[in-house]
Amino acid sequence: MRILVVSDTHGDLNSLIRAVNAQPKAEIIIHCGDGDNQLQYLKDNIKDKMITGVRGNCDWNSFFPSTETLNVNGKKIFITHGHLYNVKTGIYQAVSAARQEEADILLFGHTHIPLSTYDDGLYILNPGSCRGYYASYGYIDITENGEIITNTVSLK
Repeated sequence: MRILVVSDTHGDLNSLIRAVNAQPKAEIIIHCGDGDNQLQYLKDNIKDKMITGVRGNCDWNSFFPSTETLNVNGKKIFITHGHLYNVKTGIYQAVSAARQEEADILLFGHTHIPLSTYDDGLYILNPGSCRGYYASYGYIDITENGEIITNTVSLK
């Protein structure tokens, strides 16, 4: 199963649609905040995929939650924008929150810097910012045997 992960679209619907079109096999699309209007657009217009996401620090008056936990193919995914966990100064707080939720995967945004790493049983993915010239996104593959693969991709 492939999961498309985006964040920090900040109104750039064009780049978001390019990312969605670049990953047609993705069954789930997750938005990690700062783009609640774009997240709502996906929910309203893409009916053949599961669409979910969280609010970011720039999503004023958003009805989306600050965090979300999903179970996908036996793997637990903890999603946050990251500002509540001070990810611009380090990811320790976000990692701790994901571990408290007993997550297998941590997804966050906010820094606009792509990151795909692994730390003692926890896969960590920040897709970067899906906006503008340096737009990027991430994806997760969960194989039939439970293997997790994370990656970030530039939209250039």
